[in-house]
Amino acid sequence: MKMTGKAFAKKLFGAKYERLPRTLFMDVIVFWGLYISGFQVQIASFIRVLMISAFTAGVMWQALSSKDNAVELTAMLMLPYRRREFVFSYVGVLGAYTVLTKTGLLFAVLMAVSAWKPVDLVAMLLCMIHAVLMAAAVYSMRKYWYVGGLWTAVIVSAILCMTIPDTEMLSLDSIIFGNEVLVDLLLLVNGLFAVLILWRADGYDFYQKESRKSHGKTYHVVRQGKRATLWRYFFRYLSCHKNYLLNTAVMWCVALVLPCFFREMTVLSVIPVGFAILSFNTPVCILLSCDPDLEQALRFLPGQKRRFCIPYCLFIFLCNMAADVIFLCSWRIQNGSVTVQMTAGAVFFALQSAVLSVLLEWFYSIRDWKIESDLWHHPRKYVVPVVMLLLAGAVLACPVLLYALLVLLVVEIAVLLFIL
Repeated sequence: MKMTGKAFAKKLFGAKYERLPRTLFMDVIVFWGLYISGFQVQIASFIRVLMISAFTAGVMWQALSSKDNAVELTAMLMLPYRRREFVFSYVGVLGAYTVLTKTGLLFAVLMAVSAWKPVDLVAMLLCMIHAVLMAAAVYSMRKYWYVGGLWTAVIVSAILCMTIPDTEMLSLDSIIFGNEVLVDLLLLVNGLFAVLILWRADGYDFYQKESRKSHGKTYHVVRQGKRATLWRYFFRYLSCHKNYLLNTAVMWCVALVLPCFFREMTVLSVIPVGFAILSFNTPVCILLSCDPDLEQALRFLPGQKRRFCIPYCLFIFLCNMAADVIFLCSWRIQNGSVTVQMTAGAVFFALQSAVLSVLLEWFYSIRDWKIESDLWHHPRKYVVPVVMLLLAGAVLACPVLLYALLVLLVVEIAVLLFIL
């Protein structure tokens, strides 16, 4: 078990575990910077439980389903192994990777900006362990996906029922304290149940079989001489990564509900910020980073910069524009009419974020990642949304600036076409 865990740990944390102290040091810096700033936010205990659990379970699921990690798993399964030792070492290393390198940053932020007690600290640590175990257990029985889905729905419903108190019956303090104890007991019992499922699991339960469609990486082939080939590649790329499609669908759902949250605000305070939020679609903006073979081929062959970057920019623009159109339609239904200025803002933010995303991918693609989860949570993904939020703030301060930004965007595209 020790040797198996060390093999996976060296792959995720580096040969000498050099990635782990660097990540923990960054978490400490973030915590200390936010703590000394004095910025405080009142966060209910059940919000912390849901945030920690959902984030940890999501990252753990991404780590388990990573195609890059599947290569290492396939090689390990070819060797003789002990079933239970292999399963728990594999889940333990992936869980440590998830908690220490991903959830640790969220944990540091929550600890810095909210008031907490030692019992809250124990509850959040328990949430992390529970999310890791449950995600691994549900993933191991994904052949019976309906059972895992029902189990997840029951646990989430139980947590929600226990953490939303009825203040009309008892005092608030006694209810919250009692509910925290009940939630901790529920997570403990359910975690032990997940351990029992993993106890009966086998290493092949975590193995991903390649479908015929993806065998040999046929969807990574980009032939020359046909204009529609790149577009066919983009859609094959999405069809072969169902979780990328799911993320896009989530962004469309966000576009539907944003007008509800912005109903009390004025139009100019909402629309640019909404467009900036909807540019936060990571999967479609990491095409070169997640496929080093494609990047190598594009950089090796002559004339590929213009041939690839322009269709890729249009592809991201259409993805962003689809979310913006849904947002505007939802705004029209719930809050009123859609003006020309709103439509111009949608075009500007969708196209500008697409241009910046393509430039980042071409000139600053991510190369030091271990598994696909690193791509989804790399700090670089915040660059474009932050720039869009800054531009949204500028438009809020001076609405006429939007038209100047549109002209500047046209000039920017013309310069890029000349350079490419």
